[in-house]
Amino acid sequence: MAKKVVIVGGVAGGASCAARLRRLDEKCEIVLFEKGNYISFANCGLPYHIGGVVKERDRLLLQTPESFHTRYHVDVRINSEVVSIDRTARTVTVTDHKNKKEYNESYDYLVLSPGSTPVRPPIDGIDTEGVMTLWTVPDMDDILKRIKENEVRSAVVIGGGFIGIETAENLRRLGMDVTLVEMLDQVMAPLDFEMAQIVHSELAGNGVGLVLGDGVKRFEQASGGVCVTLASGRQLEAGIVILSIGAQPNGRLAADCGLEVNRRGGIVVDDHLRTSDDRIYAVGDAVETTDFITGERKMIPLAGPANKMGRMAADNICGMERTYVGSQGSAIIKVFDLTAACTGLNEKDLLKAGKEINKDYKVTILHQQSHAGYYPGGRAMTLKLLFSPHGRILGAQAAGYGGVDKRIDVLATAIRMGATVYDLQELDLCYAPPYSSAKDPVNMAGFSAANILSGIVDNITWREIDAAADRDFVLLDVRSRTEFDLGAIKGSVNIPVDELRGSLGALDRNKKYYVYCAAGVRAYTACRIMLQNGFSDVKNVAGGYTTWSVYSKDYTVKE
Repeated sequence: MAKKVVIVGGVAGGASCAARLRRLDEKCEIVLFEKGNYISFANCGLPYHIGGVVKERDRLLLQTPESFHTRYHVDVRINSEVVSIDRTARTVTVTDHKNKKEYNESYDYLVLSPGSTPVRPPIDGIDTEGVMTLWTVPDMDDILKRIKENEVRSAVVIGGGFIGIETAENLRRLGMDVTLVEMLDQVMAPLDFEMAQIVHSELAGNGVGLVLGDGVKRFEQASGGVCVTLASGRQLEAGIVILSIGAQPNGRLAADCGLEVNRRGGIVVDDHLRTSDDRIYAVGDAVETTDFITGERKMIPLAGPANKMGRMAADNICGMERTYVGSQGSAIIKVFDLTAACTGLNEKDLLKAGKEINKDYKVTILHQQSHAGYYPGGRAMTLKLLFSPHGRILGAQAAGYGGVDKRIDVLATAIRMGATVYDLQELDLCYAPPYSSAKDPVNMAGFSAANILSGIVDNITWREIDAAADRDFVLLDVRSRTEFDLGAIKGSVNIPVDELRGSLGALDRNKKYYVYCAAGVRAYTACRIMLQNGFSDVKNVAGGYTTWSVYSKDYTVKE
C-alpha cells in the first residue's frame, strides 16, 4: 500500500523533500501545503531584484504549483495554511484562504517545513506606513511599489545581517541615500570584529552611512516618510525603512500539538530529523539541529542546510535511515566589490563554548593575494583561521576581492572531513599564476598554524593587546623606515628587519616584544632572529599593521 506524506511549507526544505520523495517512490501520495502563493522561490535573490541586478522577477520563481505537479506529480495546494495537527488521528486541519473553507487531511508521515518569520519587536510605531520587511516575494513587490509610487530617495535599514547588508547595497544601486543601523558594535555577527571592520570599510566607502551600537526607540510618520528615533536620541528620516533584525522559527504548529520545542520555539529533532513523534519530521529554519563542531544544539537558519535536511527527511521516510551530522554555518556575502565568508566557529562562539572546545584556542591572520603576485589582477584577501592546540580546525573567516569563496569552501571541506592544520600544509591544490600561488593561502594558513603549535613562533592579536592589563611590552615595527614614516602605531620602535641582527645589542632581552610588519611575514622572520639570539618573550602580531589599521578605525557616521 502506497504511503501518504503531507508536507507543510515549501521553499528550500519542503520543496526539496517533495522532489526527493518522488524520485525515490513513484507510488507515494505527496501533498504539499503552502500558506502563500509561492512554493519555491529564491528568497536569497530578493534584494538583487530590488537593485535591478536580477532584472526579471520571474527568474526568482524556481517552481510554480503547475510545473511542480507536472514534473513530480505532487499535489500542491497554495494559499492553504495548516493550522493544527491531530497526532492521534494523523490528520492536519487546513484553512483554504482562497475558497474560505476549512478541512482535514490525513497523513502517514508529516514533514514540517514552516520556516521562520522576520522579528518585529514591540517598538513604538513599528506599524507606521513605510516600515517594511523583506522576506517573501510579496514583501519585495511592496517595497518596489513604495519606492516607485513615492519616488523614495532615502532609506534606513535596521539590522546588519545578511539581508540587511544586501538590501543596503541594492538600495544604493538605485541611487538612494542609505543608512544602516545595527545595535551591536559590528555588522555580520558570524565574523569577528577585525574581520567585520573590513566590511564596515567597504560599506562606508560605497556611501552607506553606518550607525553602530545603537538600537531603535520608536518610529513616527514624517513629511518625507518615516522618522526613526534611536536609543541614543539620534533621529534619522527616510522615505522607507527596512527591518532586518533577525528571524524567529515558526514552531507554534509543532508546539500546539505537543511536539518538543526549544525555548526559542525551534522544533527539536533527532539525528534522523524526526521530531518527538516518529511519524513527524521537521526540516529547515524552524529546526534545532546540532553544531557540527561543538556537538551542541543550535539554530542555524541557512538555505544549504535546509535543502539537505529536506532531502534527508525524504530518504528516511523511504527507509534509508540517513543521519544528519550537523551544520557548521558556512556562509558568504557580497558587499559591493568585497566578498566576506565564514565557516565553523568564530572567537565569540569559542569563548561561549564548552571548555574542551575553547581551551587555549589559537588564531592566525594572513593577508594574501588572490593569485600569484606577479600576474596582473591579483586582489587583496584577509584570511583568519581558528584552531585547537591539537591542530583541529575550529573555524575560518575571509574577506577580500577575489578567491575568498574557494578558500573558505576548501576550509569548510577540511573541517567536515576532520582535517587538521597540519593537513592544510599538504593539500595539493590547483596552481597556475592567474588562479593561485604555488603556496595557496590555505597552505599558508596551515604553515602559520603549524609554526604556532610547534613553538617556532607564537602570536598575539590586537584585541589581546588592547585588553592586556600589563602594558609592559615593546611594540617593535620591522617595516622599512619609509613605511614607518607614512604611518605607524603610536609608541612603536622601528627597526627594519634587514637591520635587526645588527641592532639586537640595543634591545633589552628581558622585555616582552610584540613584533609587527605590514602583514606578518617579515615579523615572523624578525621573531625567529630574536628567539635564536637570547630573547625569550617574543610574539608576532597577527595580521600586522594591515589588520591594525582596519581594526582601530571608526567607520561610523557622526551626527
